Amino acid sequence: MPDKLSPLLAELSPLFKDRILTSSAAREHHGSGESHLPAAWPDAVIMAHSTQEVSTILSACTKYNVPVIPFGAGSSLEGQIHAPHGGISLDLSAMDAILDVQDADMDCRVQCGVTRQALNEHLRATGLFFPVDLGAHATLGGMAATRASGTTTVRYGSMRDLVLGLTVVMPDGEIIKTGGRARKSASGYDLTRLMIGSEGTLGIITELTVRLFGIPEASQTAMCTFETIEDATETVVMALQCGLALNRIELADTLQMQAINRYSKTELPERPTLWVEMTGSPATVENDMETFVALAETAVNIDQAKTAEDAARIWRIRHDALYASRALRPGIKGISTDVCVPISQLPACISAIQDVIATTSIQAPLVGHVGDGNFHLVLLYDPADEAEVCEAKHINAALVSMAIEMGGTCTGEHGVGLGKKAYLPAEHGPALGVMARIKRAIDPDNIMNPGKIFDL
Repeated sequence: MPDKLSPLLAELSPLFKDRILTSSAAREHHGSGESHLPAAWPDAVIMAHSTQEVSTILSACTKYNVPVIPFGAGSSLEGQIHAPHGGISLDLSAMDAILDVQDADMDCRVQCGVTRQALNEHLRATGLFFPVDLGAHATLGGMAATRASGTTTVRYGSMRDLVLGLTVVMPDGEIIKTGGRARKSASGYDLTRLMIGSEGTLGIITELTVRLFGIPEASQTAMCTFETIEDATETVVMALQCGLALNRIELADTLQMQAINRYSKTELPERPTLWVEMTGSPATVENDMETFVALAETAVNIDQAKTAEDAARIWRIRHDALYASRALRPGIKGISTDVCVPISQLPACISAIQDVIATTSIQAPLVGHVGDGNFHLVLLYDPADEAEVCEAKHINAALVSMAIEMGGTCTGEHGVGLGKKAYLPAEHGPALGVMARIKRAIDPDNIMNPGKIFDL
């Protein structure tokens, strides 16, 4: 790579000057992230400030056949920002302008480095908000690239549903626009959806037009404790079938609640727990929360938030769940599994994988967005202990196999990257070959985030 890198950097240096970073600290930061996978550093980092600069960089990287790995906030869990083949980490975090807000049409256009938190702070006075609610600090460009979702998916959908259009820089530097501001279109191939979830393997998203929503008039939050996780998951299925005004419905098992109490200094019941939020008009919220409480007849305790501050505290605890899990074994990130199954299969899938976990020595707290059938286990294992590594890999493989057999997927929201690509042949079959042909057609030199999703 250094043979190719030197002429590339020589060409770009007059334009980017001190925004080209080659220090060990910068390379380590851009090649590690939140993943459990071993770090893989890029050869250099370039900070881009505009779509035109991204175009210039990609044109040069194509000329010298140097890999390019897009970088937003570095919060991905499956190694999407790693550089196993070296190359350039293209840092887009400074592209953080909110370009246009159209209140009447409830949409806005932003640069890719805008975070969801910054966007919602900007929108506060308008009465609108962007609903995808992750547990991580992430950029909208990265969220689109990994087809992210979060706690509110049960009501608003994922990034797939909320992005109207994109500006994308192609591998050769060509700048294209996909989609638009219309809420529907039957015009040509849906290139917007092709780019969403492509994880930087086809092009680099530099701008997004996204849908916004009115802040709900009322909301109510409750935490419900159950004797068994089966009781909790069956309550979820019933609540969804009743069409309640659910905004969020989240699940944690006993071990996760123990971790939360230790990490958050709380004294919550250490049993399977549901977090529930209803939003809408005051009358709807009141009625639907009453209905949910009646449905949760197997709950041993239901704690309803009395104030907005109480509700915020409850959801802050939920968002800290990953860090609470990791605190059970300090210094260990573990594997964060990410299967998603049809809602009706959720109780069976959770029960079956917990039977598998019981045969191992691995601690595996569970938390999930069960309103859409997506749940996570954090498999806490010592990477230096060969026996623990084997057990963790066995649990993960068994879970993915179960999910696919049930009509589900190996990743509901984290994406594929390096970590999940071994499971894609079983999930997609010959369709994976079609994906590879699309990749070759758009990126014939394989410079765009090579080695991610599949190997050419």
